[in-house]
Amino acid sequence: MHIQNLKKELKKLIFAYRFMRIVQLPYGSFGAGGNLSDAAIDPKSLNQIVQFLSRTERGRIALAEKKSLGKIDLQQLHQLPSNTLGYIYADHLLKNGLTPPPVREHTSDTYRYLFNYVMETHDIWHVVTGSNTDKAGEIQVETFSLTQFYPARFWVVLLAKNFLKTAIEDMDMCSQHMEAFVRGWIMGQQAQPLFGIPWNTLWEKPLDEIRAQLNIRPYLGSELEAAIKWRGEEITAKSELVGVK
Repeated sequence: MHIQNLKKELKKLIFAYRFMRIVQLPYGSFGAGGNLSDAAIDPKSLNQIVQFLSRTERGRIALAEKKSLGKIDLQQLHQLPSNTLGYIYADHLLKNGLTPPPVREHTSDTYRYLFNYVMETHDIWHVVTGSNTDKAGEIQVETFSLTQFYPARFWVVLLAKNFLKTAIEDMDMCSQHMEAFVRGWIMGQQAQPLFGIPWNTLWEKPLDEIRAQLNIRPYLGSELEAAIKWRGEEITAKSELVGVK
């Protein structure tokens, strides 16, 4: 029992050390994510993620086949009609100075496959959710991802890292970051499961059609902001009625 407790405490120390390392990374960076997720995802939580993703037939097939996204030709995608997923994705990468994910070798390891899948689809999810690449946009897409995968410690740690960075570096952006968190959470809860979608077969499809089929509402932001503004005005009005300054 004593040895087991020591192992648990050692794991906590390793986890804390790796967490503090990634706090130094930019909001959207997964940089040290590999090392962090090794500490953040244990066999039990991995099994919970797999069970959660297996609730759909598409998810079960994806986990069985473990296919990668494959090679992406940005210039070719950028020649597609401007309303298509392929064009908008390519435009997103080109405008932000980003490169397509590398072609990954097939792996039979479920954990490694899931980590590769997240890395490959991260910018696609940025596009389909209408999430910018600014700090708030990264928080929004990571929160959306948290709802789409089982609430794994990995995603919670990434969000915790971002909010700690907000507390240390960007308190003036706290409201925007919290609103982005709420938008991502609501969108993710409302959307159909995205895991396992063969995105490389949808490049030529209009993005609006894809969003409609998946029940993704990227303009929830304006509705949310209007609700927040209305709520704030209501609270102010009530405060004035009772003489609260």
